[in-house]
Amino acid sequence: MGIVRKVLGLLVLVMVSLVGSGPAAVAVTPLEIVVEDRAGVLDHNTLRPAVQAIHFYQPTKVAVYTYNGSAADNLNEEVLRFARAEHPEWISGDGQKWANGLFIFALDPVGRHVGTYMGEDRKVSLEQREDIQNAAKDLLRDAQWTEGTIAGIQRGAELINQPWYQSTAFLVTAWTTVVVAVAGAAAWLIVRWRTRVSSRRELARGDASYSSVTMDLQVTELNAGTIPEASRYGSTVLEKHRTFMAKYNTATGLANQVHALSSRGLSRRPNLKLVRGYADAAAELDALDDVIADTNALLNQGSAWAPAWDRQLAPFRADLAAIEQMLSKRNAEGDSATAAALRSFRDQSHSDIERWTAELSDGSITPETALDRLRDARTHLSELLKNHADTVIDGFAKNEKEASLMRQEMESAQAGSRAKYGRTYEPSILGTVYPAYYFFSVPTFNSGFNTGVSSVSTARGGGGSTTGYGGSGGSFSGSGSSSSF
Repeated sequence: MGIVRKVLGLLVLVMVSLVGSGPAAVAVTPLEIVVEDRAGVLDHNTLRPAVQAIHFYQPTKVAVYTYNGSAADNLNEEVLRFARAEHPEWISGDGQKWANGLFIFALDPVGRHVGTYMGEDRKVSLEQREDIQNAAKDLLRDAQWTEGTIAGIQRGAELINQPWYQSTAFLVTAWTTVVVAVAGAAAWLIVRWRTRVSSRRELARGDASYSSVTMDLQVTELNAGTIPEASRYGSTVLEKHRTFMAKYNTATGLANQVHALSSRGLSRRPNLKLVRGYADAAAELDALDDVIADTNALLNQGSAWAPAWDRQLAPFRADLAAIEQMLSKRNAEGDSATAAALRSFRDQSHSDIERWTAELSDGSITPETALDRLRDARTHLSELLKNHADTVIDGFAKNEKEASLMRQEMESAQAGSRAKYGRTYEPSILGTVYPAYYFFSVPTFNSGFNTGVSSVSTARGGGGSTTGYGGSGGSFSGSGSSSSF
């Protein structure tokens, strides 16, 4: 370790000497900001202050242009057409280039294109233009037009006129030629540090859950002791409880192991896996003891039955609340018959929830019946989401191969690949009684659909750059390109 520190120290001296030989970079805000939001998708009150606060290396005029085109459009050609008609000052005196000192960020939210254009004294490489566009795409795909525009301009400011000693090429060359032997050691140190930070975070998560479970241990046993075993829901939760103490003892053993680890031990990848296992085991127990308490309170209609019932409704209510946002996204087929069915079901379900709660309160229905109705409603929602998935797949896919790819992503999301889709245990009575894949939720739909669209778009090769200015561009050869998102 001491040798590594000495070599790293030498590396720092070498890098400082190299960087010191370059001119100092001056951070300046834009000289002027011009926003031509012909698509009407930008929040000017957010955009202008954010762009004004961005620092460029050289005084730069920033222009933003949006319009509603189509997927078949050439955005480069459209930006040039607009500049010639509305902003001739964006073009050089000889009409062949973009004006010096200019950076244009262009967006077509309908045709799904984003473009970047620069004067000759501000131009960057094609790869860097793609970098700028890619910085905005995740936000643009989610219809966050203003935020995506800001992100693209920010990345542009980082790359335009970037000093040589801050460029990726220089850093790669310097690290490769001067410190090739140290790079591995530095990476090793960074990995160990990040592993230690992650281990401590997981340890804190596990300790919080384990402490909560330990303090409630006696209460959990009392709650389990009065759950009616004759109930279908009660009996299944009791089956989970019968393994509760065994799992608690396992978690205790894991707690002892991870707390015996030194700081150096927490830096090792195998131990991070051990600590994460402890945290997950404790979190599952913490969720299960809450479910045991809610099952007892609801099935026996004790004093805390109302908040327990609200917690059972929470996942369903969250799905209902998320339907409209889901349907408002691009390619979500919000005007389709299956979308109308989802909206109708949402409106009816709000009334049903109020009725079930009132009937449960006055004794017209039993807690078991209320849970049955909630299960049936969530099952119905799952079927409606599956129907709508077929609609959006038919709308987006151009052929059966693409449809099959999207369908596979939807099915994988519902099946619940935790590593890919972040599926977790639902801490509710229904989530305990039924497997995670039983209900198709709105977040799961969104995950599967977004992944499906991304997979199809990648297969189409839709992200490639377009550099020409079309038939109307003539001999114009200004620096710029566009790509789809």
